[in-house]
Amino acid sequence: MYSADVITPQHLARKAVIYIRQSTPHQALSHQESLRLQYALTERARALGWAAEAIDVIDTAVGHSAASTQHREGFNALVGQVTLGQIGIILSYDVTRLSRNCSDWYPLLDLCSYKDCLIADVDGLYDPATANGRLLLGLKGTLSAWELHTIRARMTAGLLNKAARGDLALMLPTGLERDALGRVHKDPNLEVQSRITLVFETFVQRRSASKVLEFFTASGLRLPRRDHFGEVVWKRPTIAAILSILKHPAYAGPFTYGRTRTLRTGSAAGRAATKRLAMEQWRMRVPDKYPASISWTTFEQLQTLLRDNHTEYDRKKTRGIPRPGKALLHGLVYCGACGHKMVVQYKGGTEYLCNYLRQQYRVPVCQYVPADPVDARVVAAFFEALSPVELDMYTQAMAVQHQQAERLEAAHRQQLERLRYEAALCERQFRRVDPDNRLVTAELERRWEAALRELKTAEAA
Repeated sequence: MYSADVITPQHLARKAVIYIRQSTPHQALSHQESLRLQYALTERARALGWAAEAIDVIDTAVGHSAASTQHREGFNALVGQVTLGQIGIILSYDVTRLSRNCSDWYPLLDLCSYKDCLIADVDGLYDPATANGRLLLGLKGTLSAWELHTIRARMTAGLLNKAARGDLALMLPTGLERDALGRVHKDPNLEVQSRITLVFETFVQRRSASKVLEFFTASGLRLPRRDHFGEVVWKRPTIAAILSILKHPAYAGPFTYGRTRTLRTGSAAGRAATKRLAMEQWRMRVPDKYPASISWTTFEQLQTLLRDNHTEYDRKKTRGIPRPGKALLHGLVYCGACGHKMVVQYKGGTEYLCNYLRQQYRVPVCQYVPADPVDARVVAAFFEALSPVELDMYTQAMAVQHQQAERLEAAHRQQLERLRYEAALCERQFRRVDPDNRLVTAELERRWEAALRELKTAEAA
């Protein structure tokens, strides 16, 4: 209940500020009655003695959480006016509208106490300079901070429970879509499905994401990606786009949650960094929730290949894919003296050398081995071992090459079909518009010409 005894002419000589806030944009649209109650506080301020021209409303924080002052310019402006002694009373529907963070709430109380500024909500009117007022406001601030923690804990528990069943509606990668009932299906566009499959098949054959990019670029093929509105668009392939397909577990069927961890550097308002976790550190994995393009076993093998493709001999001693250079056993030779992996040196001739102990303890290099005699011996042994099955392997290699050519031809046919449809669609749109409306026909004509150019380029390729 309000008590006007603490209001003095000094307070009335300054402004009364109504602070209005709602936590999310959804609340601002859906909870209109709460917003009306907060704006109605202007009548309360007039009832307490402030003139209409002395009442200001700060509502720039609508749609922002009170967990911190970041992005809340209205709250910062409020603190600045209190510091300058321009405010006699702050009115809010309840103190949780002002702040749910004790580190922001208590400095505001200290400032209001020093500048003789009152605080009021629907429960009463408080003077932060008095013991009772400070006690009640301090308790309200502490309870509002605890309430925020409780709300977060309750919402997080519900989210994790839904994620444990695999029913949490996370953003799906390109090629998967969710219907109105929440069920996940493959994209009905057959070109999207076949292009995603072609990425995986090409990587299995070429064993390198950069080689997949070279293949797609040389073939003139585009990759399906999602734009900011969730619509599928066809873009030039990039290494990031290919890796995002190869590394996303949804293509293998399972629902996963907790694949990344957010790390903050410095203060709480500092920039956040996202760290990808290893598969064994993922928080949840529910198998067979999505229609799979590859098996889970194949997905694990692909991740192993991607990890091994990093040339990190000194740190991880990985083998990786075959690298350019004359040495044939790059990443395969181990030292017979100490057992560590040997590296290649081309200075003064091709040599395998073991420098692990030298790097760790600054001792002499274990040994230098000329590469040419070793490679020649290995090549001879390789062909000797393969000679009994040489014809069968040749047949298999030719069959694989023929299958790849068929898949590439099918991808080109699908791409041409899509481009012809887009060109025909642009033509229909151009012909349906009123010719006198030049502002529209000029843009539709430009789109039609661009579609025809892209179709012509694809047909020529």
